Amino acid sequence: MSDEVFRAVARELGDGFPPENVLYPVNARLRASYPDGLTIADIIDVFLDDNAVGVRTALTSRLRQWDAESVETWVGATVPQSPERRARIYDLLGLPVDAHAEMDAHFPREGGPVVIAAQQPWDPWYTSERRREHDFYWRAYKRVLADKNWDEATIGKLDIATTEVVHRLADPTRPEPCQSKGLVVGYVQSGKTANFSGVVAKAIDAGYRLVIVLTGTIEILRSQTQRRLDMELVGRQNISAGVDDDYANDEDWRNGNFLEHEIDPNKTNEIPAIRRLTTSTFDYKSLLAGLSALHFETVDHSLPLNDPKNLYPSNIRIAVVKKNVSSLKKLVADLKKVPTELDQIPALIIDDEADQASVNTIDPKKMKTEQIERTAINGQIAEILGLLKRAQYIGYTATPFANVFVDPEDSVNVFPSDFIVSLERPGPYMGGADFHDLDDVEDDDKTPVNSNEKAYVRDLRAECDEDRSAEQLRALDSFVLTGAIKLFRESKGAKPYRHHTMLVHESVKQAEHDAVANDFKALWKSAGYSQAKSLARLDKLWAEDFAVVSAARGSELPNPESFVELEEFIGAAYDKISEGTSPVIVVNGAAEKDYKQDSLDFQERGVWKILVGGTKLSRGFTVEGLTITYYTRRTGQADTLMQMGRWFGFRPGYRDLVRLFIGRTVGGPAGTDYDMYKAFEAIVRDEQEFRNELTRFSGVNEKGEPWVTPRDVPPMVFQQLPWLRPTARNKMFNADLVYRGMGGESFSFTMQPPRGDGSINARHFEAVTPLLKSLDETGSFNFVDKDDVSRSFTARYGIVPAHVVLEAVDQFEWANGWDFGPHREALSIAIESGLLEDFAVLLPYPKTREPIEIKGWHEKLPIVNRKRQEREYRTGFTGTAVRERDAIEHIAGSPKKNGGPLTGALHRKTRGALILVFANDPAPRQLKRAQAGPVDSRDFATLFSYALPHAAEPLGRIGFRMKQSGTGAIVDAN
Repeated sequence: MSDEVFRAVARELGDGFPPENVLYPVNARLRASYPDGLTIADIIDVFLDDNAVGVRTALTSRLRQWDAESVETWVGATVPQSPERRARIYDLLGLPVDAHAEMDAHFPREGGPVVIAAQQPWDPWYTSERRREHDFYWRAYKRVLADKNWDEATIGKLDIATTEVVHRLADPTRPEPCQSKGLVVGYVQSGKTANFSGVVAKAIDAGYRLVIVLTGTIEILRSQTQRRLDMELVGRQNISAGVDDDYANDEDWRNGNFLEHEIDPNKTNEIPAIRRLTTSTFDYKSLLAGLSALHFETVDHSLPLNDPKNLYPSNIRIAVVKKNVSSLKKLVADLKKVPTELDQIPALIIDDEADQASVNTIDPKKMKTEQIERTAINGQIAEILGLLKRAQYIGYTATPFANVFVDPEDSVNVFPSDFIVSLERPGPYMGGADFHDLDDVEDDDKTPVNSNEKAYVRDLRAECDEDRSAEQLRALDSFVLTGAIKLFRESKGAKPYRHHTMLVHESVKQAEHDAVANDFKALWKSAGYSQAKSLARLDKLWAEDFAVVSAARGSELPNPESFVELEEFIGAAYDKISEGTSPVIVVNGAAEKDYKQDSLDFQERGVWKILVGGTKLSRGFTVEGLTITYYTRRTGQADTLMQMGRWFGFRPGYRDLVRLFIGRTVGGPAGTDYDMYKAFEAIVRDEQEFRNELTRFSGVNEKGEPWVTPRDVPPMVFQQLPWLRPTARNKMFNADLVYRGMGGESFSFTMQPPRGDGSINARHFEAVTPLLKSLDETGSFNFVDKDDVSRSFTARYGIVPAHVVLEAVDQFEWANGWDFGPHREALSIAIESGLLEDFAVLLPYPKTREPIEIKGWHEKLPIVNRKRQEREYRTGFTGTAVRERDAIEHIAGSPKKNGGPLTGALHRKTRGALILVFANDPAPRQLKRAQAGPVDSRDFATLFSYALPHAAEPLGRIGFRMKQSGTGAIVDAN
């Protein structure tokens, strides 16, 4: 096909328009060159032609938008991101059914954010037409992202995610004021600011005229957020129109890196300008005589501000305020004096780090009469929401547990009663899963190729001061060496590394920060980096660690062939880190005058430093260029611990160099040691399971009703570690989860109590002996590994009546904080209704381990290694037979899985499937004895996964019982 055809087709794939028959307008454009016209087959050929780059790019973008669309009438009854939606799109484009499969293969559905939402009391308003009419600030923000080298796909996904949020807000022009409250859940250091910046851009385009961004509780974070919004959204013209000159010394301001709008909003009536109420150097102050800054302009005084005639020409006010009682009180006081009627002002409140300080932590049971008592900051937020009847509240957090435990009956609280949006994990992001081996790689088999732990994690197990100094020196050597590698890469054409940092986080106490900083300063002086004596040590570290990991992890950037190539850069790295007063900067709440050191300012200059601190270097604050982390602090709250994971984030050009030095034996109360790496792994798993539950039950059922609403989310939160609470206090759940059934999808039941004396293990083994006696066949089953390679395993198997399986699992004991009841309810109801008659039970036999003799049992059985935490505080195991689940899901009827011919033969409509696994669990942990046998049943755990028949619950179902007084019925979320 010719370029003319390509251009004609691309023109019909315009941004923001619905899918329509593409053949007729294309032929109209090409009438002169192609009088006989093209056929629909020709159009499909163009879509699939690798040379039609413009067409494929445009079509990919449009399909992404159309797959996600949720308010336009053309979608009919189809659900976003579903096969039915894609088929609907193809039909509207005029593509025949026989072309759909090939189109799907070339343009697969990408998915999108997960949404849990209540039904909204208004008609859809944020339509594509509305978005096209007012998009000045969103288009400007997209240009900024493109200039930062965001690719089209990443910007497109942000477009979808931000639209998903904005269309759940109330229409700012509606006659009656209405509030919407939601929560956006991201990942720690994963770009939440980019998302809420996009939401702010779209919201002010849509008509919101007062934007309040609540940041964390420290000024360093507020200032960082203010600058980010100023640089990427507010823009030079709007900043220059104000009276403040806060960026006079800013390197990016001087170099022209702040957004320059295509049209100066201050010189046209067509585009509203943005007026800043705060600056990068000043939090909110009482306006006093300048109160007119909050007086909104109107064109027609006979109409309210929210009328479109007045609203769109009116300028925007934006305030970035830290969650400080004094600052918030000043804002509340000024709002009460605003001459514009408050119920006419469409306001958007963005609450960054929404689980910190915003939540009311006063126990409702202790409140007097019907009066709601509040913590100070929550009280101010509640007052703002009470004053601004058109205020929309959106909380942003990576640790949402505190927010979903808020009392939903408190009408002016911050419970996300209208929606929860769980953002996708960004592709280049380095998060919790990248530092842990969630696929259960055997310890003996771990290498930097297959193990994240081997690649990126270094243990801290010091038992004396001498050992501690050695560990600190290794971390410090790693910091200098990685700095040298970065400079080597720059010399080979890599983009300059403006920042290179090391984070030391051992305590929240300021006095201890001083001591730690002094330790590292002394170590820096004695390490000898400016002398030849350090080279042998760094050469060994390079050869044993960084050369191996960089080779294994396939760095896209050049690496030295030998240490000799790095030597010249060691001194250069040392010099950059030594510049200024000291190589160490203490970052905490103390006054800067208390320290003789350089200021920490990532904006004004490049930072190559060792940062020692606590709270200031956790919540929300981005530590730029972070490469080496030294972490030994313990906390008893999962959300606090996760927020300390500053080593999560984007590491462009140095992902392979990142190292986490983490305490494995951190002292705690009563002389107990805590493994902080395992603690992080536990909450990473808990968080992933929480997100998986949101994904499973997002969307709507066949009746078009939500499967679950935000009120139903708290029971989905699971806590693996008894000492590590999800959040800071024991809040009452809003509902009890009482039923959970997913047909054709396996679930691993690994949440067992601590081993104790092994008697629980013995009882569990005794419970499954009736199942073992039924395993009278041996066969081969298939699974697809993580590299999409088909593999096989051998297992004994047999058919067991469903009631026998139920009797067996009823004898199992479970960890505190985890309830088997909802699963049992689904199992029991399926049996009673005749939808579940029996189970195919599989016992996989590992290829590399021989079965072991079991005391008191007549035959040898396979025993494998599965991770149980090494100490009593850990509950359960990390998995059962992860790779073998394809087989049981196929037997149970899942249309998505293929476990091979035998699984197909075993499938029955009323048959479930179960995998048994026996895992080493001796005390003390003597694996050699367990490998040789004979083994006592107290010294291994019985684990299982099962899948209900797909036909029993083809769509999945969960049920809740609300805790409000007077209600006892199950709220069915089918």
